[in-house]
Amino acid sequence: MATTKKVLSGKQKAANFFIFLGPEKSAKIFQHLNEEEIEQVTLEIANVRQVSNEKVDEIFREFYEMALASQFIGQGGISYAKEVLERAYGEEKTVEIIGRISASLQVRPFDFMRKTEPAQLLNFIQSEHPQTIALILAYLEPEKSSAILSALPPDRQAEVAKRIAIMDTTSPEVIKEVERVLERKLSSIAPQELTVAGGIKSVVEIINRVDRGTEKTIMEALEVQDPELAEEIKKLMFVFEDIVMIDDRSVQRVLREVESQDLALALKGSSNEVTQKIFNNMSSRAADMLKEDIEFMGPVRLRDVEEAQQRIVNIIRRLEETGEIVIARGGGDEIIV
Repeated sequence: MATTKKVLSGKQKAANFFIFLGPEKSAKIFQHLNEEEIEQVTLEIANVRQVSNEKVDEIFREFYEMALASQFIGQGGISYAKEVLERAYGEEKTVEIIGRISASLQVRPFDFMRKTEPAQLLNFIQSEHPQTIALILAYLEPEKSSAILSALPPDRQAEVAKRIAIMDTTSPEVIKEVERVLERKLSSIAPQELTVAGGIKSVVEIINRVDRGTEKTIMEALEVQDPELAEEIKKLMFVFEDIVMIDDRSVQRVLREVESQDLALALKGSSNEVTQKIFNNMSSRAADMLKEDIEFMGPVRLRDVEEAQQRIVNIIRRLEETGEIVIARGGGDEIIV
């Protein structure tokens, strides 16, 4: 009597995969999973009674094939991945591999622009309407978008930045139409559902990477056009955790302006890296006193911590504006020597 081969679910495969890897290597991968994924996989691991070598070989082969396909997609898109995989595995096997990852695969619009240099993209899109440029930059990597934004004429920089900030959802029809015009050789890869891009965080990521001159031009224009939007962007442009990127002399200058109570509150909810950065720029006596203040403070409201951190960020921003400290940014003229 023929036995039916048991088909494992994705979670069961992951459980077998982690069991074979062992606790040390599995723990490193777990760091990249969210809580729900960890709970689901842990439950499956607990239910596994035995792992056969044959099943493990099959899982590892599938994992390798999917990782290889994802790598090729990352390098040159779906068309490139199919071409390479077909040469290695043949058409039938390639369809199977691509099919396995298609459910989790999300190809962003304008993916065909990813490997193009910013200078070439600038020539390609600079004559487009500001809304079209904003749509493209919202989907590109922040580093590439910042380079393009910096190279646009000053009067268009603020306009494009504003349109990115207020952008919410874009219909697939609009994206496909823009792609159809811009893309000559590759097929449209826009997803079928509404896609979300842009927004305050998106424009902040871009502006944080442009040079100081470009940032100033954009922010000054936005302060006139839309003061509320400008203020929202300012609040997110430098966060408390970014203190680790400031040079030691500048940190010491900032600390001279900060109230001790604010500093203790702010560090109550900060990372070890930030805390160590602060302690390293204080005298041993001052650091010990601050540690005592934090220890005896007891539980505090998150809102109070965030407000204290924001007051310190405001001091940092003021000192930068007056030229008393320098925060390294995207442009070459901002490199500290």
